[in-house]
Amino acid sequence: MKEDNKMHNQDNKHFWQMAAGFYEIFMRKDRGMYQELCNSIGKYLEPKMNVLELACGTGQLSFPLAEKTHQWEATDFSEKMIQRAKAGRVPRNLYFSVQDATRLPYGDGFFDAVVIANALHIMPHPELALTEIHRVLKKDGLLFAPTFVSADHQHEKRGRHWIEQVGFRTFYEWDENEYINFLTERGFDLLEHKLIPGKRLTECSAVLSRK
Repeated sequence: MKEDNKMHNQDNKHFWQMAAGFYEIFMRKDRGMYQELCNSIGKYLEPKMNVLELACGTGQLSFPLAEKTHQWEATDFSEKMIQRAKAGRVPRNLYFSVQDATRLPYGDGFFDAVVIANALHIMPHPELALTEIHRVLKKDGLLFAPTFVSADHQHEKRGRHWIEQVGFRTFYEWDENEYINFLTERGFDLLEHKLIPGKRLTECSAVLSRK
C-alpha cells in the first residue's frame, strides 16, 4: 500500500511539474469561475486573519484574496508552480512555499482559515489532507474547499476526457451530495455551498467550519 501511495504521489507531482508552464494559460478559460470563487470566499475574510492555502498553483486565488487578510500562506507540492507564483508581484503579506498538504509543518490551531481549491479530488488520499487541515485550523475556523464534481453533461465528460489524455489523474469523481458528505463526516460543519458552472467542469463551492 505504501509503495502504491508513493507511486501515485510521484505520478501526480510529475504531471503538475510539467503543467506549471502552461497552467495559467489553461485556466484562463475559467477566469469567470475563479472570479466567482474569489467573491464567495472574500466575503468571509477579515483583515486580522491568518490564512493557509493548499494546492495554490500559480496563485489564481492567492493574489486577489491575500490583500483581504493579515497573512496568507500559499503552498503547493510542485516546486515549479511555486517558482512561477513567486515570479509575480508578491505583496508583503503573501508567502509562497512548497508543502505537502498531508504533512504540514504548522502548529495545531494556527490558522483562522484554510483554502484548498480543486485539489481534493485529485489526491489519492484526500482524507489525510482533511485531517491535517482540521489540526491546523482554530476551533470554528473556516474551510473553503471548492472542488470539481461530476455531472451528467456531455461537454463535461468530454472536458474530463481531454485533460486525462495529457496525464491528469482524477482519483475521486464525487457528485455534489457525495462531496459534501465527505467533508462533513470529517469534523466540519457545512455553512453554505453552491454549484458554479465552468467552461469544462462544474465546481461545488463549499464553506465549512471546524468543529
